[in-house]
Amino acid sequence: MANAKNTESVAELTARFEDASAAILTEYRGLTVAETTELRKALGADVTYSVAKNTMIRLAAKQAGVELDDAQLTGPTAIAFVRGEAVDAAKAMKAFGGEHKSFVIKGGNMDGNTLSAAQVEAIAELDNRETTLAKLAGALQGSLTKAAQLFNAPASQVARLAAALQEKKEAA
Repeated sequence: MANAKNTESVAELTARFEDASAAILTEYRGLTVAETTELRKALGADVTYSVAKNTMIRLAAKQAGVELDDAQLTGPTAIAFVRGEAVDAAKAMKAFGGEHKSFVIKGGNMDGNTLSAAQVEAIAELDNRETTLAKLAGALQGSLTKAAQLFNAPASQVARLAAALQEKKEAA
């Protein structure tokens, strides 16, 4: 029979899986407490970074209905539960991994899809939601400006255009 502490830990991990939009698995071997604290600060308030036993992670994921690749659950594992932007968390982890060679991204799960380490790193290359929306707004604004200029053209220009089209049609 499972002891109460393990049951409580699995229940807590299950709740975190259910609340998270993404979960990123990492290997933390070789990191100091200070470096782990630095990572937690870099990840921000929307990410909970926890060290847990692979068996407990596996059980909690199963209870929450989240698929993880069993091959990623080997060795010392820590998991980042992302409640906000997964792109921002992936960027912070990739940057941290660049500075700390012992930190390894193993993979994870986002929106119900199992992710490899390469996919998590590819997500880190994407623009976050705010940047993407700003780019879209800029593109739309440019198109709307051109349309407004066309609609604000003097009626005489429209009349000349119509006359030119009529002449071209008659000539043909």
